[in-house]
Amino acid sequence: MSNNINSDIMKAKVLEIINEIRVAKEMAPVTVLNNEDNLRDDLGLTSFDLAELTVKLEDEFDIDIFEDGLVNTIGEIYKKLEA
Repeated sequence: MSNNINSDIMKAKVLEIINEIRVAKEMAPVTVLNNEDNLRDDLGLTSFDLAELTVKLEDEFDIDIFEDGLVNTIGEIYKKLEA
């Protein structure tokens, strides 16, 4: 059960960070993230935004999600953070 709680907390924090980036770009916040959401195509993030996302996630979770290559979807971020 604690894994589910930790997973829910992690997913909520990822949503919060992505919305911080989107709102700073004057984009509407998203209310839910799906595993298949593409960071660029669905969420409208640019290369600069992905760099910011990487820094914010590393600060929060102490994990570099791009260390092993590109991450394109929300599900890929979750896998990296849950590893």
